[in-house]
Amino acid sequence: MAGLLLGPLLRYVDEISATVWVETDRPCEVHVRCENGAGGAERTWQVAGHHYALVPVAGLAPDSETPYRVLLDGEQVWPLPGSRFPQSTIHTPAAPGDAPADQHLRVAFGSCRWAAPPADAHDPVGPDALDTLAAALAADPALRRPDVLLLLGDQVYADQTSDATARLLAARRDTSEPPWRQVADYEEYTHLYAESWLDPEVRWLLSTVPSCMIFDDHDVMDDWNTSAAWQARMRATPWWRERVLGGLMSYWVYQHLGNLSPAELEKDELYARVRALPDGTDLVREFAAAADADPGCARWSYRRDFGRVRLVMVDTRATRVLDEGRRAMLDPAEAGWLREQVLADHGAYDHLLIGSSLPWLLPNLIHDAEGWNAALCAGARGARWARRSESLRQRADLEHWAAFPESFAALTDLLTEAGTGDAAPATVCVLSGDVHHAYVAEPHWHDGSTPAARVLQLTCSPVHNSIPATMRAGFRFGWSRPGRRLGHALARHARLERPPIGWRRTGGPWFGNQLMTLALDGRAARLRLDQAQREQGGGARLVRAWDEELTGGKAPGAGKGAEADAGAASEKGPGADAGEGPGEAPGADAGKGPGADAG
Repeated sequence: MAGLLLGPLLRYVDEISATVWVETDRPCEVHVRCENGAGGAERTWQVAGHHYALVPVAGLAPDSETPYRVLLDGEQVWPLPGSRFPQSTIHTPAAPGDAPADQHLRVAFGSCRWAAPPADAHDPVGPDALDTLAAALAADPALRRPDVLLLLGDQVYADQTSDATARLLAARRDTSEPPWRQVADYEEYTHLYAESWLDPEVRWLLSTVPSCMIFDDHDVMDDWNTSAAWQARMRATPWWRERVLGGLMSYWVYQHLGNLSPAELEKDELYARVRALPDGTDLVREFAAAADADPGCARWSYRRDFGRVRLVMVDTRATRVLDEGRRAMLDPAEAGWLREQVLADHGAYDHLLIGSSLPWLLPNLIHDAEGWNAALCAGARGARWARRSESLRQRADLEHWAAFPESFAALTDLLTEAGTGDAAPATVCVLSGDVHHAYVAEPHWHDGSTPAARVLQLTCSPVHNSIPATMRAGFRFGWSRPGRRLGHALARHARLERPPIGWRRTGGPWFGNQLMTLALDGRAARLRLDQAQREQGGGARLVRAWDEELTGGKAPGAGKGAEADAGAASEKGPGADAGEGPGEAPGADAGKGPGADAG
């Protein structure tokens, strides 16, 4: 009898269809059956001895919540026997034009989730925000679930493994030699995903809340594709090729395919070829090698429209141009694709969400430091400064949008254009993670040309990780007035041009394990931040640290049902005042955590 190794993960959902991803222990026929007669079936396909299926579910009704089961060769394997969790369901949105006046979209997001330790072990980085959200939802079915969960990078940590994973690696190979306790190949990546997604609460949550994912550096390696020098150094090591191929192969299998709609999957030639073969390992490996060698061979970015909310998830890692003379966050083809997706049918959406694992707007000092460093690496102050600056760039992780000044300016121009004019959306929000703290930042235009839309940088990280006290202090200083002055001095030293915008922090910084949620209703928007905090006697709960209406008009969640969100009944948490305190979750820095570097 076939068994369910991993999943089910509910990935894509629209008004009438969905996809459900599973990993099984042998070849089989996978059926997804819903109580209303909707469903789908798919034969597993194989990569590197592992068996997977991504089942399209058809026949769903708009604006419905439908329980589903998973069967392998006719035998039910989900829900698990004796499960303590509610039955997994597929919640479809209303058809366009049919949405009731009080229906709105909830988008929860965050990044940087180091796999939770066993339930009986001490957690050195504090309670997991996804675990805590899942426990709250499972305990009270009346709580409103997010309509979609955006995981903005570092879903797995290939370079910072747990003790349990390290023991498994040591049983396979000598971990006293490179890559040591880091994962080495596809097989070891499969264990990382199992460790992360078999966590009981997270497994149930991902089975019932649709998810959209994009990678960041730790999905492959810290500082992945920071610079041409970094890339050349890594490619010279004997173990790097298997590592990057394993990372890209596993990302395609475990994350990327589920981001696509059934129609997009039907058009995907690689997916069709892999499904048609007894074993698709060589095909997926060739694809990963081509994608690593030439970013134009693959597109990891994608777009999703949720009624009148547009989400564009952007690959900020694999399509970089690293040649020092023409550095760019996105290569020309990717930059053109992003512009096309953002501006297509301008006026057809009320809210534009740009999912970028790396923040567009950083603490002011850090932004100027990255621009200063980029200019010096390019030779603005001579060869000696360039050599020292390259070393600093790699040691200090100076590789966000600010480290690619032309790309930063291009993104700023694009967001300005998207938010301007009579057909402008109500909000334009860049959703990011990576930097192991949360904040809200808002730009202002030096020439006075303020867009009609409210433009915001919303950063939320980590879901489950830590940050040293020294880095917390550094981020706070980076936002401060003295920090801004120091940043301006660095910009003058590098002879940087003044950017077209300035910005200020309007919320945060908050430290701890946390999730942000956007509630979008017509042209109204509301933002909240919930932190996972330990309770006396064990357990954890979500505490609301921030709750702000971003637009005028009806406030989502106001009035009836306002207490029906997970975390809504908790009292206002610490750090709710933007100018006071960090809002740190107790235990967020306790012990030796895995995330010594932010991002």
